[in-house]
Amino acid sequence: MVVAGIVLAYNPLRRLLMEYILMAYVQEGGWTNLTKAQQEQGMAAYMAYTQELAKAGVLRGNKRLGPSSAATTVRIANGKSQVLDGPYAESKEQLGGYYLIDVPDRDTAISWAAKCPAAGHGIVEVRALPGM
Repeated sequence: MVVAGIVLAYNPLRRLLMEYILMAYVQEGGWTNLTKAQQEQGMAAYMAYTQELAKAGVLRGNKRLGPSSAATTVRIANGKSQVLDGPYAESKEQLGGYYLIDVPDRDTAISWAAKCPAAGHGIVEVRALPGM
């Protein structure tokens, strides 16, 4: 069901839910500066967070992205496609991954974003996913 451009779904408990994407922006170069123990601790934090989302029944999908240095940017100019290597914009933080969740409202999505490990060393952007 779509109401006001927002995708709504019913979960098994018959609560009305909305889809949100939590986009994790981090400094890619920071990972290589960590010790092996710190990297393992970081991975464990993300795994625990993912498991917590799944256990709560709100996780619909998640992916970690490849490095922005391997990105390809495509645009149309004068009717012809232009393909450029690298990310669209240079920035301090890069989109490192995302979580797709179904929750009752924006406040709940923000609450989950605050628990994301990326919020401690980057930022987590929360956006509603409008219906098509």
